[in-house]
Amino acid sequence: MQHIQDLVVTFFSCAMLSHTWEGKEPLLHEIQDQDIYKLSPVDGIVKLQSFCKIARDAGFRWAWIDTCCVDQSNNVEIQRSVNSMFAWYRHSALTIIYLSDVPPSSKSGAMARSAWNTRGWTVQEFLAPKIVLFYQSDWTLYLDDRSPNHKESAVIMQELADATGINRQALTAFRPGTTGAREKLQWASMRVTTLPEDIAYSLFGIFGVHLSVIYGEKKQNALGRLLQEIIAQSGDISCLDWVGQSSEFNSCLPANFNSYAAPPFALPSLSEDKMQTLVSSWRSVEELAFQLYTTLDNQAVPRFANRRLQLPCIVFTVLQVAPRPSHGQEKYVTYVVRASGLHDVLITTEDKLVPFSESRRMLMWQKLLLVRPWDRNLLEPYDSAGPSDFADHDVQPESPTTEDYRTPPSSPLGNNAPVDSESDSHALQLIVRLGQPFRAILLAQSQRGREYNRIAADHDIVAEVKNVTSIRDVMDIRTLEIL
Repeated sequence: MQHIQDLVVTFFSCAMLSHTWEGKEPLLHEIQDQDIYKLSPVDGIVKLQSFCKIARDAGFRWAWIDTCCVDQSNNVEIQRSVNSMFAWYRHSALTIIYLSDVPPSSKSGAMARSAWNTRGWTVQEFLAPKIVLFYQSDWTLYLDDRSPNHKESAVIMQELADATGINRQALTAFRPGTTGAREKLQWASMRVTTLPEDIAYSLFGIFGVHLSVIYGEKKQNALGRLLQEIIAQSGDISCLDWVGQSSEFNSCLPANFNSYAAPPFALPSLSEDKMQTLVSSWRSVEELAFQLYTTLDNQAVPRFANRRLQLPCIVFTVLQVAPRPSHGQEKYVTYVVRASGLHDVLITTEDKLVPFSESRRMLMWQKLLLVRPWDRNLLEPYDSAGPSDFADHDVQPESPTTEDYRTPPSSPLGNNAPVDSESDSHALQLIVRLGQPFRAILLAQSQRGREYNRIAADHDIVAEVKNVTSIRDVMDIRTLEIL
């Protein structure tokens, strides 16, 4: 029986091609029912013939290339292909990566400069398969590396990691899912696609989501639908960490992928000794710390549907806004913003904020809030080392429910649990972490008064609570609806 299964697998094994479209590529109707080796070797036909020959010489009976194996005139087939592409590359017996602009006998570093590294679709075409081989423009192996799998080449993988910013473990053992969203978005942030919507569609497989393909919907809408699905499935709010312009889809999302190009804001790292010292200094507020921990532990997960984001936040009311003196008519204006319980923060934005003082705040029709989106990871016991690597935190459940985020009944931090040393420690660790600088979001109340819009900034808004007496300001926890 196993022998038969092996024969079937061998017979139907398929080699796939990852490449960049150039000039006139052969389409399905042009090569269907044709002997490709008898076609005139012009334009993309040469590439097709060379790919099939490499696949055949490697012992494969089947070869797949997107240019002519997907009917570009059939919308139903395009829809199925976009949502299945990651799985197809994942199950390929071999993926051949053709670097048409890397000349023969190139030295290490040439692959990093290839246009293949700038295209949106090639991210999943490399991450998905288990076995890949890189070929140069003359269809010789890159660096003359004749090993059976270039994912096992330390030199090639390091070059690819340096070129893409993707860590080596993810390059060799990637698993799709909606966790770790911000890092994955950064991988694609500076890549390009011929059709603007494709930059979002090319990431469906990486995030393990299935969405409709609607060419003509515009890039902002395609990106918005993808990010909405990521947050709805996982509750991961890391994709709210961006700078730039707000999207028309929802103001809490960016208009462009390049808003994710800069590394995300990282919380300051505390050593174990420093954490213990700070925990000891907060012993005077143990009861308040425990109340805060319990309140935050009971917060619902973010909900995102119909372009409306329901976001649990720690809220700080803005008391004063004052523009900084500037010269000329700069596009962006810097404001000094004072909020309850926080040190003053600087915000540089293209939006025009109406200056006001604390005494005139009640006369303003539009309320401003500085908020810290609630991150449930802060409830976890503090680990100064942080996540060990990308792959570890990438394999968490992809579609958690609200129940997944609640403390189990046996936890010492359950709703009715008595205060004990372990729960005290967790609660005080949380207070210490909330006392560190954090990335804030500025929200403006809508005219209807029940919803808010994000004020986009051109740099991170970094805020910090003033001192231990500000803990009561941190207790203002709400779920806000953001349009």
